[in-house]
Amino acid sequence: MSGGVIFDLQALLGDDAFVRLAQAFGGTRLYVPHTMRPDHEIAVAIGLAAAERLCRRCAPAQIRVPLARELRARHYRAAGLSNAAIARRLGMTEPGVDKLFARMRDKPEKGSQPSLFGTLA
Repeated sequence: MSGGVIFDLQALLGDDAFVRLAQAFGGTRLYVPHTMRPDHEIAVAIGLAAAERLCRRCAPAQIRVPLARELRARHYRAAGLSNAAIARRLGMTEPGVDKLFARMRDKPEKGSQPSLFGTLA
């Protein structure tokens, strides 16, 4: 899937909803109906407001949902997940996650952790 499609969906849905869409449906074709019900699988996965935005832009149509592994890995790293937890979420091996981060230009920092010593004046 091209980076343009990822960017378009990410811009339309927002980061969190896009990550949830990729988690739930990544790597598959997904039918987007003309109208969205709160109990529809897309609305359940990404929230009704984001699902309605997707309908307004894409429906009725099938879209290919990207895996978006790099973007999801960055999202999970920023949330403080370990490489092992990221590997489980991405369906990859832990060495595969290490390689994924090694190839990134701007490697994400791990989630912020509170300082054990406070701030120095």
